[in-house]
This record gives sequence, C-alpha cells and structure tokens, in this order.
Amino acid sequence: MSPVFPTVREVLALVPVRHGAPRLVAGDTGLDRPVRWVHVAEVPDIATLLGGGELVLTTGIGLPADDAGLRAFIGDLADVGVSGLVVELGRRYVSGVPRVMAAAAERRGLPLVELRRATPFVRITEAVHALIVDAQLTELRATEEIHQRFTELSVEGAEPTEVLRQAAELSGCPVVLENLSRQVLAYDPAGESAELLLDGWEQHSRQIRPAGRTAYDPDSGWLVTTVGARGQDWGRLLLRWPAAEATPPTRLTILIERAASTLALGRLIRRDAEGLERQIHRTLLTALIDHSRPVDEVALRAKALGVTLDRRHLVGVVVRHRADDPVGDLVDDDSGAARAGARRDPESVGPEAGPARLRDLAEAVGLALREARLTALTSAVDDHAVGALLALPDPADEEKALAAFAAALRRVRLDAAPVRPSAARPAVVVAAGSGVGSLREARRSLVEARQIAEAARRDPRDLPCFRLPHVGLAGLLHLLRDEPRLQTFVERELGPLLAYDAQHPREQLLGTLRAYLEQGRNKSAAASAAHLSRPAFYERLARIGRILDADLDSVEQCLSLHVALLALDAVRTP
Repeated sequence: MSPVFPTVREVLALVPVRHGAPRLVAGDTGLDRPVRWVHVAEVPDIATLLGGGELVLTTGIGLPADDAGLRAFIGDLADVGVSGLVVELGRRYVSGVPRVMAAAAERRGLPLVELRRATPFVRITEAVHALIVDAQLTELRATEEIHQRFTELSVEGAEPTEVLRQAAELSGCPVVLENLSRQVLAYDPAGESAELLLDGWEQHSRQIRPAGRTAYDPDSGWLVTTVGARGQDWGRLLLRWPAAEATPPTRLTILIERAASTLALGRLIRRDAEGLERQIHRTLLTALIDHSRPVDEVALRAKALGVTLDRRHLVGVVVRHRADDPVGDLVDDDSGAARAGARRDPESVGPEAGPARLRDLAEAVGLALREARLTALTSAVDDHAVGALLALPDPADEEKALAAFAAALRRVRLDAAPVRPSAARPAVVVAAGSGVGSLREARRSLVEARQIAEAARRDPRDLPCFRLPHVGLAGLLHLLRDEPRLQTFVERELGPLLAYDAQHPREQLLGTLRAYLEQGRNKSAAASAAHLSRPAFYERLARIGRILDADLDSVEQCLSLHVALLALDAVRTP
C-alpha cells in the first residue's frame, strides 16, 4: 500500500516535469516528502497563504533582490512545511538560482529544483493533481473494502486468528494482537518469519510507546491501537509499517481500528445453539455475572422457569475440563499415569469438537443436578466451563448438596465417557464459591467458583469439590491472569522496571528484586542467592527503588511488589 500523496521524487519523474530538464540544487534529504498540492506563486510573502505540503512553482520574478530577503523567503517556506520549491530559469534567473537561496534551502532540507527549459506550469499541476486524485480514489476503494471485509467478519463472529489474517492480507504487513501484559494472543506474519517477528516480543513491545489510543511510533515502525469495549481495554493491536517508509497512510489507521473493533465485538458476542430454556438459563446466569439485568427481573424470570432464587441459600458451582482442547485430553490408566499414545488423533477432531464437548459437559451437569435433586440455574459460562447457581432451602445443606452433586456428576460422566471407572484423575474439575444469602450476592459466588475451577485445573489432587481454601495466592493469580485489571496492576507496579530491563537486557534488575523479596527482604541472603557481592546487590536495590519510586524497606510496598511478581509469573505461564 503506497501513501495517498506522491513524493517530491515521484513528481520530478513525471513527463511534464522532465520536459523542463529539472536539476536538484539543494535539499536532497527532503525528496521523499509527500506533495499534497501544487501552487504557483510569484510573490515573496506566499508562505502566509499556504498550509504545508505544497510544491511551489515560480519563475522568480517577484522574489526579493537582496540576500537577506531570499533567506527569509526560503525560511518562511520551510517553516510552513512546503514540500519543495521549483524555479523556472530564464526570466529572473538565467544561469541558475542564487547561491544564497541554494545554501538556505540546503540548511533547511528543503528540496530546491531548477527547470532549465521553459515549461507550462499548468501541465505540471494537471499531472500532479491527477496523480493525487487517482491515488485518493484508490484509497477510497481500499477503505470501502476494509469496511466491507470487517463488517462481514463482525457479523460472522470471526475468531481473532481470522481477523488478523484479513488485516495482514489487506495491509501486506505483519500484525500482532497482545494483552495488557505484552503477551501475544494472536498474530499473522504476512509471509515473513514468525520466529523473527515474535522473538523477544515482550521486551520489544515495551519499547513501542505511541502517543495516543491509535498512533504510529516512528522509532519502532509500529502502528498501534488499543483493543477494548465498554470502557474495558484488554489488549493492543500492532501493525508493522516498514521503517524505511513514510508515515502509514490513513487507510492503514482505518484498517487497524476496524480490526480492533471487530476483535472487541467478537469478544462480546456469545453464540449458543442450545434450546430456548437453556438459552434463558444462560441469559439469567450471564445477567447475574455481568450485572446486565436487575436482580428482581432475574428472580422473576427464573421463578417462571421453576427455579426459585428468592429466600434461598445460593452457591455458585463451576465444572470445567482440565484441558482446554479436546485433542489434549488424556485417557488415564489404572495407575493414574497417561498412557502413551492415548491422545486423540488431531485429524479426528473437527472444528465442532470443542462446542460438542462443552454441550456434553452441560448435559452431564444437568443430569447430575436432577439425580442429586438439586434446583439450579445452569449453562455454559465460557468456552470451556459450565456454571450452576444452586438454590438451597437451608444453608446447613451446602456441603451435603455439593458432595451429592459431585458424586452424581462422576457417575454420569463415567457412564457416558469412554474412560475407565478406576481412573485416578478425572478429566473435569468441580469448584464451588462461598454460599450467599441473597441474589444480589450471587455474582460473587459464581465468579469465585469460576476462579477456583481455573486455578484447580493443574492441581494434582482428586477432590470431589474444590473450595477457596484449597487454592493459594499463586493459584488465584494464575486464574486471574487474563483479567485486564490484574495486568494493569502488574504494569503499574512493575512496568518501569520491566521497561528498564527491556532497554538494558544485560542487567535484568527484575531478578534482583525477586531474590530480595523471596528471601524475606534479607539483603545478605538475597545477595548470596543472586550470586552478587553485597555492595553490588545494595547498589542494584537502590537503583530499583529509584526506577519504581518505591521504598524497599517498606513492608507494605514490598508486599505489593511481591504480589505483582507472582501475578507476572501467572501471566507469563501458559
């Protein structure tokens, strides 16, 4: 994709200009400036009538006769930002432009061109303006295609990989989608090496600092826009524009913003092929989690479905697979170890395997609830988990009800799944949040259950039901690793230090801070653990304190930094 406006170099190559035998006298560094328009002028104060980007044509008959006046004329043109000055010889200047004019133009990097043969200026203006209009029409067509392509992707609910593929195809440039912690979520190298594109990505990304929500960073050559919706930003979309080129054309800004909005919309879209009753269950659960409907309305609609939520003890439950993808599921043998070759054949797993597996899990949860004679709202809560809001008449029945549900779910799944009843480690995790006494608090229980389920995925224990005491701080941070607010916390606490390490890869002060905090702020022990002398270690700590503007002797600030470190580890762990 070329810029909309031709450059001074391209204008000089046009036939009407070449007819005038052009010769560049000064300002060769500015030949790649874009020409927004061509203006003919014969007065010395023309700069006041220009807006920048014009190529000025003149015979010189109205220019000042003294050296100071010529310097001022060139200075005024450069200050207003014209693209270049073309002087036709023969009327005012015969053998060439004055040396003082050439010297002034060279100092300001302003292209100064002599036309050594008489040339009708109208032919030059017609040729350049036709080029500009044609390029603008091309830009308009490209913009229309961008809008049409991304509108289709939005309607189809396209996956991020497809959105990025289309963006890379339309731009011809590599595109990367990252979260707020600079972790790559999706990318398309546009035919280039993916390894080179992503090598050391986090450090590289931290050095890309555009000024604005959508802006071009000329130092790195990346066009960047923020991705998010409803006031919740969750990532950045970056498009690499060749560093040797000029500022990216407007259509690329439009393209990256449309791609970002498509990604944000796709994250909000929820597809569901379930029956009407199950859809209502999902709508009500989603309303409780997102606060998108008044709780009184949720209670009323749930009661119409036969699920009474008023004056009940409510417990959020989430059931999810330990593996995110069906290909990665393992079939355990009698000893609990995964059998070699027990993974499903990837070629036998089609694109519908994930949704089908989720529907099977949702059906199993529904059967288990009925077998345990429990009343609940239940539906899928994301692509890998099924949630249920249990409504119990008596708070004292909570543990008994959860045990009955877990046992029933295991029986249902063992009856339906092709795994051995003696398998030591079930493929699903059952997690429950804290019980609450009102529907207004139900969201807290559901969110807590989902967090516990995520954290318990990698827990080797086979517990009937995981509760909050079963997972530690690291587990909770791991399950929250995709939460933008946690990533924002990490950036706020450690961002300056991570940026410093990205610029000074040999020092890596983050490791020094980690050693200090992991040794309970014992500087001697930390220096030994870091394999540094005490003076060197103390000097590094002082530098860390200055970079983070933190008091490393403060227990409270160190606690915050330690939690941020644990959260950073969680974010970086796949």
